[in-house]
Amino acid sequence: MEYVYAAMLLHKAGQKVDENSMKKVLEAAGVKADASRIKALVAALDGVNIDEAIASAAIAPVAAPAAAASGDAPAAEAPKAEEKEEEVEEQAAAGLGALFG
Repeated sequence: MEYVYAAMLLHKAGQKVDENSMKKVLEAAGVKADASRIKALVAALDGVNIDEAIASAAIAPVAAPAAAASGDAPAAEAPKAEEKEEEVEEQAAAGLGALFG
């Protein structure tokens, strides 16, 4: 996870997500940087619009609790909403896993 965090931090700071920058961020955080993991992540992110990936992953989990909290659904339908929310969260997690390798 720390490799993904480093990439996200670099992206948020407007810096290029490359092997050298990733290594510097990880080492600054006290993590022993594994060159092969860094190289794999940088390669996986090549051509990926990180802003779009974050936005599409963040929309689904946030929307489900808002609908459940609105109180429009009867109490009998609450378990269905919870099941749907879990499915959405699993799909979002799977999408992020594929994105960051």
